[in-house]
Amino acid sequence: MSLDANKRLAARFYDFFNSGDLAVADQLFTPNYVNHEATAPNGGWPQGPEGPKAIVSMYRTAIPNIQFTIEVQFADADKVVTRWTARGTHTGPLMGIPATGKSATISGTSIERISDNKIAETWVNFDLLGLLTQFGVIPN
Repeated sequence: MSLDANKRLAARFYDFFNSGDLAVADQLFTPNYVNHEATAPNGGWPQGPEGPKAIVSMYRTAIPNIQFTIEVQFADADKVVTRWTARGTHTGPLMGIPATGKSATISGTSIERISDNKIAETWVNFDLLGLLTQFGVIPN
């Protein structure tokens, strides 16, 4: 795939997150997909498309109006780096935290590795402390 095609594929990850259409995961992720998120629950996310389905389900249950905006993307070889912003309102439980009704805006950076026209791996770093502070879970 070209660098532009890789960027378009990585951008579809955020469209998938924004829509919540779990069936899309089977089109986007390899059967052995791995998410290397440091804040993942015990044992990490499931491999394959089930991992992104679990992530999207968890966040969209807690923040049903979550919307990601891609700020900038860079591609090199089989990797795409995306700097993004996410916004939404905490109206459902998130990682054991009851809904607060508060809105938040956070930013993060993700790296996707592309293999056979699908996303094979993701490394993500985002402002979890900022998210929890804006939700009022952690005092300023």
